[in-house]
Amino acid sequence: MSTATPEAAARSARVELPRVLTLRDLVLFNIVAVLSLRWTATAAAAGPSSLSMWVLAALFFFIPQGLAVSYLSSRFPQEGGIYFWTKQTFGEGHGFLCGWCYWVNNILYYPNLLMSTAVIATYAIGRSDTGLMDDWTYIMLATMTALWLAVLINIVGLKTGRWLQNIGAIGTYLPGAVLIGFGVHAMLTRAAATPLTLDSITPNLNNMSQLNLWASIAFAYAGLELSAVMGDEVKDPRRTLPRSIYIAAPFIAFLYIAGTASLLWLVPSGEVHIVSGFFQAMASGARDFGGLLWLVPAAAILYVIGNIGGIGAWLTGPARIAFVIGLDRYFPPAFGRIHPRWKTPHIAILTQAVLATVFLLLSVIGRGTTVEKAYLVLLDTMLLVYFVPYLYLFVAYLIVRLREPSQASGSWWKGKGAAAVVGSAGLLLTVLAMTVATVPPNDTDPWLFRLKVIGGAALFIGLGGAVYWRARLTTRLHAG
Repeated sequence: MSTATPEAAARSARVELPRVLTLRDLVLFNIVAVLSLRWTATAAAAGPSSLSMWVLAALFFFIPQGLAVSYLSSRFPQEGGIYFWTKQTFGEGHGFLCGWCYWVNNILYYPNLLMSTAVIATYAIGRSDTGLMDDWTYIMLATMTALWLAVLINIVGLKTGRWLQNIGAIGTYLPGAVLIGFGVHAMLTRAAATPLTLDSITPNLNNMSQLNLWASIAFAYAGLELSAVMGDEVKDPRRTLPRSIYIAAPFIAFLYIAGTASLLWLVPSGEVHIVSGFFQAMASGARDFGGLLWLVPAAAILYVIGNIGGIGAWLTGPARIAFVIGLDRYFPPAFGRIHPRWKTPHIAILTQAVLATVFLLLSVIGRGTTVEKAYLVLLDTMLLVYFVPYLYLFVAYLIVRLREPSQASGSWWKGKGAAAVVGSAGLLLTVLAMTVATVPPNDTDPWLFRLKVIGGAALFIGLGGAVYWRARLTTRLHAG
């Protein structure tokens, strides 16, 4: 097993971050990082078979992901998480590639999430039917405010920034719980708006659109590895990180499955809007009770708060990877600096935010132009790049688990056989998702699509390789 160089280890050892995150913080962090209510509408719009897809994705991806992250975070609880695990298992080159893909992908994630948050905010202020959601001046102002609010709070430190994620988790979960309550009431009082039969919930895995849905739903579960990235900022990380996953994961899976079922019962699947479907169901459930329509804008307010918390989580986590790569000198050394007062990797956070702002401006200013088309291709490319760290996650888990000495634990699920099943299931579903991501939509030139998406992913990976080898060469020249 490869390990970090003594020089890199010494550099990392000199930087100490305050351990402020508790079990409660990490449970809420996992919820806000993984759970996104918009996926319930995406799933419901695809029909009742999405319920089976949620269960299958939980069995073959979410549970393996949770077990892999829990094990690796207890063995290697250092800052950097998935980057550190990959580096420990495969060496620094692979570690950098994993961290690079994870970091660069999330820079493009912000504009998409921020713009959807701005659209949902129009429901919170009662302006959803006024055309405000198509006003790009409003979209820009709202998205920039949300992004830089999250940036400033997280630069001040996790002791303060964790409250953004904590409140965001509550803001995400409460509307989902209310939707499920409306769904249960509807199940007891009226017929389903979408018939739920054994035939309708059975997925057809020979259908490419069904496979696409399965891949999308599986990666709605992604993100449990994010909290482990902050290992050096967690109190008793070997114990706290795995426990936080065991507690948060059932809450996440329950809300996804029960929330989708409630949405299907309240609204016909053919009428579910991918963006506002959640609020369609909320309005339907509120009308059943009578006099509770005020819950719809209240839920929208909480939804927006939840999304801002999610932005904060996905801002602070990948910034820690950039911070550790900076300590290892593969990014400019400034990335490895911490703020003298707040003890946070402020350069890494600010760099991420500035790059996200640039891509946000390109996506908004370029509406209706070739810039917009290029940005959409970029998003398709990023889906493929996003899967690369998960390949490393599951392969690293398999190698570490299968190399360790056998122990008479008395539990089959702690043995190497169970580990092989868990790691292989997660790895195979990740490969499936990557394969599906290269399948072109029906209305596009298939070879041109593959050239753009696969070629674009290769370009980003090649760019990361160039950054890595340049840093290696610079280090050798200085050493010489």
